[in-house]
Amino acid sequence: MNDRDGKGDQGDGIDRNDKDADKDGKEPLRVGVAVRKRRRALHLTLAAVSARSGLSVPFLSQIENERARPSMRSLERVADALETTAVELLAASDTARTVDLVRAGDESGLTPVPGVRPLVRGHHQLHALEFTGDQDAGREYQHRNDELMYVVAGACQVEAEGRAYRLESGDALFLSGGVRHRWRSVTEDTKILVVAVGDHIHATSEPPSPGR
Repeated sequence: MNDRDGKGDQGDGIDRNDKDADKDGKEPLRVGVAVRKRRRALHLTLAAVSARSGLSVPFLSQIENERARPSMRSLERVADALETTAVELLAASDTARTVDLVRAGDESGLTPVPGVRPLVRGHHQLHALEFTGDQDAGREYQHRNDELMYVVAGACQVEAEGRAYRLESGDALFLSGGVRHRWRSVTEDTKILVVAVGDHIHATSEPPSPGR
């Protein structure tokens, strides 16, 4: 495995580009507290998370102590090892906001993966991510609650429930909680909005009680 964040040629597992990225003046992606809190809640050691994620213990320690910034790919691997999602870790790492304006030019802070931008910041019931450009996570997703994918521009290919769907500009695809799916953009100008109910929410389909 040659992932720079993992146990490849770097030896210590530290992402050099992520470490140096703080020098550019951008606000670093701070998920260390959330990662450490989640790991301890599961009573896992760094070695156990390393074995589950394929990332080195030194790099995981650097993340927890806010001395290294994980790429989105590495954060997803950490999240999988901690039985949660990258979105949950990002939300838990940010302060809660009741009114928050995200401008078009606001950076996500995620490196080195470009084109992924959170549109809802903080720990809320609603999550929203914007994906632009050539995106292919190379993995399957399964979320606890409902999700909506809306193609703002370009096109993407989605596989869900054994069927393939091509979505183009203006198309929307609804996915119920628990549905396994994967997707990729098929044009360089693709822009996709993904909105989902947070995995920490126990959403139910029970009808409201009388009088409510």
